[in-house]
Amino acid sequence: MADSSPDPIQEFYNRHPYPPAVDNLDRARDEWRDGNRRRAEYHLLWPGKADRADLQILVAGCGTWQAAKYALCHPDAHIVGIDVSATSIEHTRKLQQQYGLRNLEIRQLPIERAGELQRQFDLIVSTGVIHHLADPDAGLAALREVLTRAGAMYLMVYAPYGRVGVYMLQQYCRRLGIGTSDAEIRDLAAALESLPQHHPLAALLRGSRDARDPDALADALLNPRDRAYSVPELFEFIERNSLTFGRWYWQAPYVPRCGAIAKTPHAKLLASIPQREQFAAMELWRGTMTAHSVVVRRNDADDESTPVPTDDERFSSFVPIRLPWTQLVQERLPAGASGVLLNRSHPFPDLILPLDAVDKQLFDGIDGRRRVEEIAGRLSADGSRARAFFEKLWWYDQVVFDASNGGD
Repeated sequence: MADSSPDPIQEFYNRHPYPPAVDNLDRARDEWRDGNRRRAEYHLLWPGKADRADLQILVAGCGTWQAAKYALCHPDAHIVGIDVSATSIEHTRKLQQQYGLRNLEIRQLPIERAGELQRQFDLIVSTGVIHHLADPDAGLAALREVLTRAGAMYLMVYAPYGRVGVYMLQQYCRRLGIGTSDAEIRDLAAALESLPQHHPLAALLRGSRDARDPDALADALLNPRDRAYSVPELFEFIERNSLTFGRWYWQAPYVPRCGAIAKTPHAKLLASIPQREQFAAMELWRGTMTAHSVVVRRNDADDESTPVPTDDERFSSFVPIRLPWTQLVQERLPAGASGVLLNRSHPFPDLILPLDAVDKQLFDGIDGRRRVEEIAGRLSADGSRARAFFEKLWWYDQVVFDASNGGD
C-alpha cells in the first residue's frame, strides 16, 4: 500500500516559507530594464544561439517570489511556477496581482509530478529544491522529461564541505529535540549568539543576510530533510538522470587557472588532469563551497550552442557582454594597475583580476555590440594578447559571449 502520510517537507514550508517573503520586486524590475542584463543571462545559458525573449520557463520549487521575479523581469516569456507549499504559492499570487503578471501561471504541484503540466520548457530553474526531495532522482528525471531538447536547466544543490557547520547544528538540534515553534526558534537564535567564534557555522552566520530571519534559520537548521552533493556526486546525479553538464553558473571558483591557486606550484599539476578532476580538486582546495550552481542539458540535446566559447576558432568574431555582477574598482589599486575587476557574486576574495592600461582599454571597449576583433582593432591592440585577455574575462565570470553570429 502506498504511503499516504503528508510529506514533512510540504508541512515544513507551509509553516516556514523560504526564501523570506518580500513586499515588492521594484529593485529587480529596475535592474532588468537594462537589455544587456537579459542578453548576458541568455548567452550564459546559450552562447551559440540567437537571443530570443519568448521563452517558456518553469520555476520548479518557486518559493515565495522567484517565479514572480522571472515573470516581471522577462515580460515576453511565459513563466510557470510550481511549489508544494500553499503558503509560498499564496505569497507568489500576491505579487502576481500586485504587478499584474499575466505571463505567470502558478500551480501547487510537486516537482516529481512536473509531467502533469503537459508542456515543454526552454528553461527550467530549480535552485535550492531538489536536495530536499525524498527521491531527488525522481525529481530531476521529471524535470528532464519536460525540458525541450534544445533547453537548459539551471540547477542549484547544496555542497557538503562548506555546510559542515550546518550539519553539526542540525544534529545538535535533533539531540535536544528542538522543534519549529516560534519559542524554540527564538531560543535557538539566542543560543547561536554564543556560538564559539571558531565553530564551522560561525563564519556562515556572519556572512548571511538571512541569519536573523526565523524562517531562514529554521530552513537551515531544522529542515526535516536535505542532502548535499560533492562535485563527483553531482556529476553522477546529473548523468544517471540522462542529463549532461553544460557549465558552472559561476565557474571561476572551480577553475585552477583562476585565483590564488594559479600562482602555486600545483597549478601545472592541476592543469594536467582531466577537467572534471580539476573541478573536484578545486572543491577540496577551496573547502568552503556551500552550494553548486550548474547549467545542464538533456543528453540527447540538439542544441548547437558552444559550451566553451574560448575553444572555438571563431572566437575573435564573438561579442563579449559584461555580466551584471561585474564591478570595476579604481581606488586603492595595486602598483601598476589601472583597475581591478571583481565579480560581486563570488564569495572568494582571491578571484580578482588586476588590469594594466591596455587591459583597461580593452575592457572599456565592451559595449555588448562590438566583436572581440573590433574592440582590439579599434585600439590597435595585439590580436593574440586581446584574445588571451577576453578568454581570461570569461573564465573569471566577468563576461559571456554572444557567439550566435560568429564567422558570419
